[in-house]
Amino acid sequence: MMSSPPATPDAPPQPPARFHPQYKFVSDDKSEEEFGSIDDEPSVDLSIIVPSYNEETRLPIMLDETLEYLEKRKRNTPGFVYEVIIVDDGSTDNTTQVGLSYSEKFGCDKVRVLTLECNYGKGGAIRKGMLHARGRNLLMADADGASQFSDIESLEQGLSLINLKKHGMAVSIGSRAHLQEAAIAQRSFLRTILMYGFHMLVYIMCVQGIKDTQCGFKLFTREGARRIFRVLHVEGWAFDCEMLYIAERLSIPMVEVAVNWQEIEGSKIVPFWSWLQMARDLLSIRIHYVLGLWCLHDDIVSTWTTRSPHSDSANT
Repeated sequence: MMSSPPATPDAPPQPPARFHPQYKFVSDDKSEEEFGSIDDEPSVDLSIIVPSYNEETRLPIMLDETLEYLEKRKRNTPGFVYEVIIVDDGSTDNTTQVGLSYSEKFGCDKVRVLTLECNYGKGGAIRKGMLHARGRNLLMADADGASQFSDIESLEQGLSLINLKKHGMAVSIGSRAHLQEAAIAQRSFLRTILMYGFHMLVYIMCVQGIKDTQCGFKLFTREGARRIFRVLHVEGWAFDCEMLYIAERLSIPMVEVAVNWQEIEGSKIVPFWSWLQMARDLLSIRIHYVLGLWCLHDDIVSTWTTRSPHSDSANT
């Protein structure tokens, strides 16, 4: 049974993220292996974290596009190694089985399924996937395939322009801000008002420098992901805002990159109620950090450049 990495003093208490017993990893030699830890040294170039809750219908479309791109890139780039981690966030449908079918087709070293025992929320699912990834760079990508996966090249270009510090931390943020005018024309008046209200709350409570905090297509360096996700608290829809707030507080370089995006049917967001929940979470983020109930240890950043490799790293 797999256990989560040790919690830092300011990380929220979390139940262990683990497989259901019947979904443990079986390696090529038929032995059972555990996920690695983000504290291990990277062993692949790119990890893609796909949070999935009842996504048996939409997930195959996203995975087909993603894996077609990754396999083509692998053929054209000698030495390129990737992994896709599908995090089944307590689904009640066949999401895990769908993910495992891709693992059987492409191999468990390329496609892995982390099945959580209960529904944590999108932020919780991404956090657990990030903490068990092996990549030098880590991408979060939605299971609906709303973002064009090949736009990862734009995110990588953006990351390379800002990843100039010795600590190696940076975040490249996919943005739909350039599509906003067209989107407003298609939205109802109420949804437009709610959207502007949410953006105003984000600006006041959390993040000032990013136009689109909610696009589910973001790329992190390993050091950046480790620093951010070890201390992330919010597990619901507003987790993006806390994530970027942490990065902003720690002066982690960020860049916003325009990406292609399309509306996909089947969204789990319920208008008004989901936004009300996000507004509550934004207020919670602000209060907890202002009162010092959630803490960030900035001194950890400077120690990472000299930290020793994890002594018992598992290349799983």
